[in-house]
Amino acid sequence: MKNLSTLDLSFNNLSGPLPADLLSSPSLKSVDLTSNELIGSIPQNMSRTLFRVRLGDNRLTGAIPPSVGEVLGLQSLELDDNRLKGTIPTSLRNCANLTLLNLANNSLQGELPRELGEVQSLVVLQLQMNRFNGSIPDKLFQLKNLLNLNISRNVLTGPIPSRITGLQTLQTLSLEENSLSGSIPASIGGLGNLLELSLGANELSGDIPRLPVSLSTVLNLSSNKFDGPIPQSFDELTNLEVLDISDNSFTGDVPKFLTEMHSLTTLDLSNNNLSGTLPTFPPFVRVNHTGNEHLKLSSKGGSSDDHRSSAKRKASSVPVIVGTIVGAILVVGALFAGFLWLASKRFNQVEDESHLAEVAEPPPPPKITDGRFLTTNTFHRSNIDFERAMEAVADPTNIVAKTRFVKYYNAVMPNGASYLVKKLEREFAHAFETLELSKLRNVNIMSALACVRTDDDGAYLLYERPERGTLFEVLHGEGGGLGGGCEGALGWSERCSIAMGVSQGLAYLHGRTSPMVLLDVSSKNVFLKSKREAVVGDIEVCKVIHPSEQSTGSLSTVAGSVGYIPPEYAYTMRVTMEGNVYSFGVILLELLTGKPPLMEGTELAKWALQYSSRPDEQEQILDARVRAESSRAVRSQMLSVLKVALRCVSPSPGARPKMSNVVRLLSV
Repeated sequence: MKNLSTLDLSFNNLSGPLPADLLSSPSLKSVDLTSNELIGSIPQNMSRTLFRVRLGDNRLTGAIPPSVGEVLGLQSLELDDNRLKGTIPTSLRNCANLTLLNLANNSLQGELPRELGEVQSLVVLQLQMNRFNGSIPDKLFQLKNLLNLNISRNVLTGPIPSRITGLQTLQTLSLEENSLSGSIPASIGGLGNLLELSLGANELSGDIPRLPVSLSTVLNLSSNKFDGPIPQSFDELTNLEVLDISDNSFTGDVPKFLTEMHSLTTLDLSNNNLSGTLPTFPPFVRVNHTGNEHLKLSSKGGSSDDHRSSAKRKASSVPVIVGTIVGAILVVGALFAGFLWLASKRFNQVEDESHLAEVAEPPPPPKITDGRFLTTNTFHRSNIDFERAMEAVADPTNIVAKTRFVKYYNAVMPNGASYLVKKLEREFAHAFETLELSKLRNVNIMSALACVRTDDDGAYLLYERPERGTLFEVLHGEGGGLGGGCEGALGWSERCSIAMGVSQGLAYLHGRTSPMVLLDVSSKNVFLKSKREAVVGDIEVCKVIHPSEQSTGSLSTVAGSVGYIPPEYAYTMRVTMEGNVYSFGVILLELLTGKPPLMEGTELAKWALQYSSRPDEQEQILDARVRAESSRAVRSQMLSVLKVALRCVSPSPGARPKMSNVVRLLSV
């Protein structure tokens, strides 16, 4: 086929070696053989017209042929997840147009070639999970266009070079699981576009410098040799979602400012030498504090089950103690209490400003400039009081749930009915103008009942409070938040119903004349009206795609929650319908496995894809609570849904099904 320009045989069961002349056709421009069972070596003879070569997720062996450097127009080379050995050919320096180089998860070795620093067009460089040794060459930091650098899980040594500040466009830096030593260079604070920094499982020590305030997804410093107090400079990372400083030697108190990092959802403090009292975190923050012998739990409750149980025990003993004291020394006790109150007030002004913040009166509620109903339901229209709703949002203790872009408050109306009030970030407050919210009617999307604007440019939406809370709460045991979860584990029929409801909701949004692509699809914004009825929330946090935009949309902020973000987003920074499908696939995996989207630093999707490569063990992926009580027919159905989930989280956006097809596949 001398005129063949594009060959795509990805995601099949092809086996055997690659024909020696497969890549040599003079018209060939793109070859994709991803996810097959191909063996043998990569052909030496490659067409000079190739711009994309994708051979990842096979069983290829041998070395990367030096002849690849003669393909001068090459833009994308993906050889990940094979069994390749040897070194990276220095001839790649000739590929001046190369933007994506993915050699992850092979057995490549030797030092990282400094010649890669000459490929100025590189945007993504993924070399993780190999056997590279030696130090990180300074010349890599000349890559002015690099967005994603991942050289984790190798055997690199030496310090992190201070010249790393040369990577001014870098957004993701992953150096974990090497043997890097020394301190983090102060120059790293100059990486003003950095969103994720993973330095865990090295031998780093010394003072932690001021880090880029742009960090918004993950900061992982776990399993190093850091000591001393938790740095005060962390209080500048107000957009950070995951902070992991576990398995170090940090000492002192857990600072109160960590409770005020409004985007934080996961905090791992385990296995340090922290002391004092753990502050009270919002219910949507998962805190791991185990392994700190001298760290006490607050009597006011917190984010862990032990924390809440301890608070409950203490609360039950208070009436007895108080009654005894008052009965015995009523007058002296009253005088003494008065004295203590005055002394405590003075003491707290100096030593414990956080206590004053807790007892202070909440700020006045925002003033309403516009409030209107989006529903014709007379029951809700008679219940909802806009003034009462704004009083609720003025008090941060009313926050009951949080997703990437919004907060949910509980508002109790004058008649005792509870509603959810959603506060939109300012960048999404335009939803009132750009979206016809009252016309978005589908049984599987969360429809607003009313909307409110305030004098401080605030935007709020009111909803029915879902009886069961979020899917995340129910699956992962996060009680005490929005709904407190369901009693007992969800059965498979219930999980099937939830999966179908979410898929139908997303298919409805994608199927509109101007499709709506959600910026954040996760189990935290899937709400359960019952054990079987699921609705998709945060639909206002979206990008409306017009036909001329080809199903994508650029964005000025990070889209998605950690664990749900599709891999291509790291270098495209564009929201797509294919990206929504990936995020839905993660939700499907949560329903199938019972595991959270992020497990000790490993994303659930990556774990499932690696595990699924062993067909005989695929059943072990399934949630043991469901698998143990299911018939063979049910387990077979679960494995069929697993195939759908794995297609959804495919690393290749083009290999993912459309949401309308997902609905059909789940209906079979």
